[in-house]
Amino acid sequence: MPGTNEVRVGFVGLGNIGHYHADRLVDLHDVEMVGGVDINPEARARFAEKYGVESFENYEDLYDADVDAVIVTTPNKFHEEYAVSALRSGLDVLLEKPLAHSLESAERIAEAARNASGFCMVGFHNRFRNPVEVLKAYQDEDRFGRTRHVEANFIRRRGIPGRGSWFTNDEIAGGGALIDIGVHAIDLALHFHDFPKVTEVSGAIRSQFGTRDDYAYLEMWGEDAESGEFSVDDSVSAFVRCEGGKTIALEVAWAANREPSEKYVVRGTEAGATFDRAEDSLTIYETGQSGTDHFSNSEIETRTEDPHKAEQRAFVEAVRNDVPPRRNTVEQALEVQRVIDAVYRSHEQDAAVRLE
Repeated sequence: MPGTNEVRVGFVGLGNIGHYHADRLVDLHDVEMVGGVDINPEARARFAEKYGVESFENYEDLYDADVDAVIVTTPNKFHEEYAVSALRSGLDVLLEKPLAHSLESAERIAEAARNASGFCMVGFHNRFRNPVEVLKAYQDEDRFGRTRHVEANFIRRRGIPGRGSWFTNDEIAGGGALIDIGVHAIDLALHFHDFPKVTEVSGAIRSQFGTRDDYAYLEMWGEDAESGEFSVDDSVSAFVRCEGGKTIALEVAWAANREPSEKYVVRGTEAGATFDRAEDSLTIYETGQSGTDHFSNSEIETRTEDPHKAEQRAFVEAVRNDVPPRRNTVEQALEVQRVIDAVYRSHEQDAAVRLE
């Protein structure tokens, strides 16, 4: 961006997630929100009124409005259309997770990013949580020795995001709990393993609660539609093998008859850790022989920071400096998508799936 420090950003997809990002973007320094795109006229009107910007029906009009970058927050099926067109227009892209609704679509986005002058960053915002930053730094300092296993949990007792919405339509979302929240669990687990090559995946999916008339809940993200499709999974269990003997145990659920858990347990040869996403807490587990054999548990305290805002700050600075980010890359997101695809294929085949 020669000659200016201001970054001009547009939005594609003006629903709840678009507003969530826009609310945070307005607080960033030297950033101008240019406008937004949505096929829904009511969504366009709400966005324009709330943020005082133009809204467009066609993405070409936004891309031609002298923007430097776009944030894409559409339903999964439409990620490819908007991300690829933006990359081909020379724009940088922050694309909400997952990379796409299918592995084939994800591969096409990755190919477009490889051939583009701009870059595509994928919205795995949990990597920007301060306890995660500390845990990763300790790993890089070799405090844990060799990390061998990660337990990754993202389990809600009841939390299906609106039955009958696009989230529960397999054609649009590409899956259910696994591709919605499990994608975060897979990404963090691979992040803690430094993204090794995945060699084998074994998984089982379930759909036990989404179609029940007696679905009892206390609170839920999104309201049920009066009528609509529920053609996706609501819980998943999987085991992932990686090169170098590294493994991942994955438990994901929108709904399950057990206590909720968003804990990630990292086990190394010299120490281990538990990161609790729900509490934003980090505990380090070590042993020692100074004086006598003993266990040492360290509670790590960090400042509270909005991880979405931290993610946006990293994205904007990458756009401003014209340097693609090394974190949350398309290639990493593609590896996550390969695991998701392998879990579904493993369930269909009732057998472990090898990844070449």
